[in-house]
Amino acid sequence: MLSHKSMTVLHRALWLLFIVQALASVAVEPPYPYWAGWLPAIAAVGLGLAISATARRRVATEHRAAVEVGPPVTGHWSALNSPADRTPSHGTHRFGQTYAIDIVEEDEKRPRPSFAWLWPLVRDNRDFPAFDAPLLAVADATVVHAEDGQRDHLSRNSLPALLYLILIESSVRALAGARRVTGNHLVLDLGDGTYAMYAHLRRGSLAVRAGDRVVAGQELARCGNSGNSTEPHVHFQLMDGPDLDTALGVPFTWTGIGVPANGATFAAAAAAPAADSQPSA
Repeated sequence: MLSHKSMTVLHRALWLLFIVQALASVAVEPPYPYWAGWLPAIAAVGLGLAISATARRRVATEHRAAVEVGPPVTGHWSALNSPADRTPSHGTHRFGQTYAIDIVEEDEKRPRPSFAWLWPLVRDNRDFPAFDAPLLAVADATVVHAEDGQRDHLSRNSLPALLYLILIESSVRALAGARRVTGNHLVLDLGDGTYAMYAHLRRGSLAVRAGDRVVAGQELARCGNSGNSTEPHVHFQLMDGPDLDTALGVPFTWTGIGVPANGATFAAAAAAPAADSQPSA
């Protein structure tokens, strides 16, 4: 029987095969009946349903209590796509996102640009207060994965840009794999089978690398707009393994904050690292 990881890879391969042969058939007559060209897509849909059903069963059998960690940011932020309102918070259990949360920085002196129905189509990332905000370790941990080579694209916070993201860009990124969805990201091993993942980091902003030991409150990277993202924001989640293709989400609660609901604004204070804790490479 195929493992969950193998099923995920095969699912992407089937969709890629369908797309490639569909594009090739525009220029070259395929050596098989028209209906046969749809077989990879049909198989991919069936496999995708099986993967989703398997993920739901796995989540249903897991009953882990919420893990308390510090907030990954400081300052004033508001929550989007929060597990306080529904799970899976992002509409899917894939990539360990069951209890994931998105947060955006709020600044009275420099408010976030509002959603545009038509114009401007896109905005520069520097128009958003979250861009380049420091991201902090939520606990003493070991870095198990860190990458920041993907570009920060322009915002997708207009209706035309959002439709492009939903209908085209998101599908292409999903086919390319988890790292194209999360963009630049890092994963921390918190111990006891719990891992923290930060997504959409700013390109070139990493202050740590795989293997480093970090302490709570230590700066790890900066907020960016890489990957499947509408605007600069922090995507944070806990999960039970470091591999995004196989991990299950783990509930979290932030010390002194809890789990903010959608639209709720909260203030996060800087964590105080333990006096005897020192980061090491």
